[in-house]
Amino acid sequence: MTPEKPNASRVAFERGFPVWLMAIDGTWRRSCRIMDVSETGARLIVESSIEGINLKEFFLLLSSTGLAFRRCELAWVNGEEIGATFLRQGAKKKAARPADTES
Repeated sequence: MTPEKPNASRVAFERGFPVWLMAIDGTWRRSCRIMDVSETGARLIVESSIEGINLKEFFLLLSSTGLAFRRCELAWVNGEEIGATFLRQGAKKKAARPADTES
């Protein structure tokens, strides 16, 4: 199961939709299929080994040109399936602000 809000609406793809995972620094790229997606994340089936790659944070490329993408962080792994949580732009900066303003 994915760590989602209980009422988050999800869109499922019967056969999966082909997409790619890519390292933030561009050092690796893996083909996968997106099986379902919501506003906050997606369930993916990776088509090759993910052993030895850093999946803490990655890009989910929705087009072959890379023009449509989401920045993600790994939520869970279950065999060849992984859960991706979409990161919102500026989310990490907001978390760091309160500590910066205390000085």
